[in-house]
Amino acid sequence: MKPYKLLAMALGCALSWGAVAQWQWIDNSGSKVFSDRGPPPDIPAKNILRQPGGAPKNTPVAAPTVSASAALAPKISGVDKALEEKKKLAEDAEAAKKKIESEKTAAARAENCARAKQSKATFDSGIRIARINDKGEREILDDATRASETKRTQDVIASECK
Repeated sequence: MKPYKLLAMALGCALSWGAVAQWQWIDNSGSKVFSDRGPPPDIPAKNILRQPGGAPKNTPVAAPTVSASAALAPKISGVDKALEEKKKLAEDAEAAKKKIESEKTAAARAENCARAKQSKATFDSGIRIARINDKGEREILDDATRASETKRTQDVIASECK
């Protein structure tokens, strides 16, 4: 049973090691403050007692210097050029797809228009027109049916032939 207690204590100590990386400072009211975040900007450097990263206390942190190789490195503009290029290619592909779809629709409309005009010319010619009914018998169109079919083809012409 004793090894389990020893193991639990070692595990507890190992887990609490993260608490070492904490800030410690004296605030304006004179009390000690412990935090995982840095002190507010109004706390002077002399009141900072401990900071993470092993930097000695009361030592100002130096600003990183820019080396010559870093100065020659390309500036990061926040825009990923490869991503922008892929996005532009996708937009171009989408535009091409819409154009092809538009061309197909225009071709179908032109064909419908031509068929409707041909059908109207047939109805207007006055020749007898026959159809096959539901029973499979051939029947000749009367004047009322012929007029309704003429009106229907005229509507198709109006909608498809713009």
